[in-house]
Amino acid sequence: MADPSQHPSFPALLQHFFVDYLRQQRAVSPCTVAAYRDTFRLLLAFAQKTTGKMPTDLELGDLDAALILEFLDHLERDRGNSVRSRNARLSAIRSFLKYAAHQDLTALATIEHSLAIPQKRHDKAVLGFLTRPEMEAIIAAPDRHSWTGRRDQVLFAVLYNTGARVSEVINLRVGDVVLDVSPVAHLNGKGRKRRSVPLWKATAAIVRPWVRQLARASETDYLFPNSAGGRLSRSSVTQRLALAVEVATRHHPQLAERAISPHTVRHTTAMHLLQAGVDITVIALWLGHESPTTTHGYLEADLTMKEEALGRLQPLNGVQTRY
Repeated sequence: MADPSQHPSFPALLQHFFVDYLRQQRAVSPCTVAAYRDTFRLLLAFAQKTTGKMPTDLELGDLDAALILEFLDHLERDRGNSVRSRNARLSAIRSFLKYAAHQDLTALATIEHSLAIPQKRHDKAVLGFLTRPEMEAIIAAPDRHSWTGRRDQVLFAVLYNTGARVSEVINLRVGDVVLDVSPVAHLNGKGRKRRSVPLWKATAAIVRPWVRQLARASETDYLFPNSAGGRLSRSSVTQRLALAVEVATRHHPQLAERAISPHTVRHTTAMHLLQAGVDITVIALWLGHESPTTTHGYLEADLTMKEEALGRLQPLNGVQTRY
């Protein structure tokens, strides 16, 4: 019979959590593994500074509620992290503690107190999005006389049409886009969930010549490769979008005052679909939202802007309208 006094060390638990639990049992995405890894790099460095113990000497009991709360405060106060980032770090720690609770029964009391730490509430900013003329100006901004310009134009058009996340669009392969009778793009989303998004006629019309230009590419090659034929990085998409926004600013000066990212394009897609009368459940499927509450944020944002517009309306010359 195993000695109940024996329990796995903290380093062994952490290793098994990443290697066996996350990758083998739950088969989470590489992005999730990377996010959890970064969380524990920060936590271990903070714990070493706070307790004076090297990471290899830490015990599970050292990760008590007091230490975790100090770590979360450190993220906001010293590192300038947002509440959203703080909560994401806490979620990673909670995931590990729930796993550890089944592996080390001697630390259940400590784990229970740590798991009781709540997510921090925060105000949600009104979602920012672009008007249709602004979005069209950005799509038209790249120089179509250059290879990168043609690629960027198709890239931005597909981003807007599909409302895809950056990770989804840079991973698109030539074979993921069907351009026959009913054009469609097959996206691999979060949690390895695959969804199909119809392509508008205007989008398909510019994707077709781009695919023909990639005539030597096989179906497994990237639809939007970098100059070496490999996958575009997230930072490259952000940089190329910034250049397009700079050009579009000549016709829409207000863009210079905005912080526009690829995720802004995703918000834009959702808001334009909503304003066109598309049902909120269809938009959720379009964007690949796991929870309907995420999509409801766009509905709330649209209502907020309508209320603000009504608030700016004043009766003419102080005359009240009779009903």
